[in-house]
Amino acid sequence: MANISYQPTEGLSYDPTEEKYWDADALQDELTRVFEVCHGCRMCFKFCDSFPDLFSFIDDNHDGDVRKITADETESVMNSCFQCKLCEVECPYTPRDSHEFQLDFPKLVHRYTAQKAKKEGIAFKHQILGNPDLAGTMARMSFGLANTMNRVSAHRWLMEKVLGVHRDKLLPDFASTTFEKWAQGEGKLSAAPTEEAEAVLFQTCYVQNNEPHIGRDTVEVMEKNAVKMDCAAGLGCCGMPAWEKGDLETLRARAKHNLDRLEPWVEKGAKVVVVNPTCSMMMRREYPELLEGEDRVRAEKLAEQVRDSSEYLWSLRKEERFNTDFESSPGDTVSYHAPCHLRAQAVGFRGRDLMRKIPGVKPKMVMECCGHDGTWAMSVEGFEPSQKVGKKAFDGMKKVGAEIWATDCPLAAIQFQQHAGVKPMHPMTVLARAYRADGFEPEDK
Repeated sequence: MANISYQPTEGLSYDPTEEKYWDADALQDELTRVFEVCHGCRMCFKFCDSFPDLFSFIDDNHDGDVRKITADETESVMNSCFQCKLCEVECPYTPRDSHEFQLDFPKLVHRYTAQKAKKEGIAFKHQILGNPDLAGTMARMSFGLANTMNRVSAHRWLMEKVLGVHRDKLLPDFASTTFEKWAQGEGKLSAAPTEEAEAVLFQTCYVQNNEPHIGRDTVEVMEKNAVKMDCAAGLGCCGMPAWEKGDLETLRARAKHNLDRLEPWVEKGAKVVVVNPTCSMMMRREYPELLEGEDRVRAEKLAEQVRDSSEYLWSLRKEERFNTDFESSPGDTVSYHAPCHLRAQAVGFRGRDLMRKIPGVKPKMVMECCGHDGTWAMSVEGFEPSQKVGKKAFDGMKKVGAEIWATDCPLAAIQFQQHAGVKPMHPMTVLARAYRADGFEPEDK
């Protein structure tokens, strides 16, 4: 039997505008090739269950022949991927590294999931979980009842049966008012760039609906550093919750919505400052490859302007306006978790670097995945495995022994809160408090 070539097959495609992207036979050719490459490498055994399961199927069930992997086994491998992107970060064979094998496992999984979604449709529960802005709107209409019901066991049982949200998963409260409402009240909200705008904030749907204070802290920090930053009106979810279930059309609709609102700032040359690394990753890396036509052109322009919030502030460190007049300290040591989707963007750990500017502070970094990854840790299927994935991160953060923990990812913060007992702050919140005279009083810790 002929060996399987590691070279890309004719079925290679990571671009949904290509006809072969949707061809099941072409996808199967690539699955077989990629499985063979991974079988020969095995560098990624330590991440999600996709790779240990794949290697077990090959070794224990098929005597090393990846051609014999069944459809059910393939589905198990694909479903075990929760898009942390760390295998792509570690892999030496990627398009990012211009390697001839052109291997991108997370994109292969997305392709598989998109084909399945196109064939079978999007389940109701995935449609609901894929629309966090609607959930936020409905929660506010309940006048706080949604937050109360999320703590009622009978309601959580029903949510588990209908939406697939694990009954024991810690869920964030919905804020009574949105970040945008606050920005409007402060006179900071705009539908078009102000004359001096050099940046515009993409607060993310999570900050908009759940923790507006992170957005307020980001605005405060930027103002402390004399950044002329607008808050754009009408922004929505980046589309990641829909795309992780293969819902390309919803992702494109979400992207178009945000492109329409951000385009005036992009055309002006303003940077798009994004609070959550998952959203900045979507806008910087996914939009330009998943959209089509004129929207793809606009997405490429947007991607050039996107900056993580800490990344943007760090870029100003050599300017006179960069403000190090801190009045409070989080303590000598801060436990800092580096989110997977920040690592995937290869922009460095600027939240950590910024906290080092606070006199005497030495952040200790933990780089393991926390296991939240979008809605995966919320699901019945992912809740328990996410704890296994995140254990090294939980233990690593505890081992540092710091009172204040930090992470750039608000969802990771919830994962740590539930499974490690401490809720990390966003680096922008740490900096905002450090600028205040009583920023770290005991009741605020």
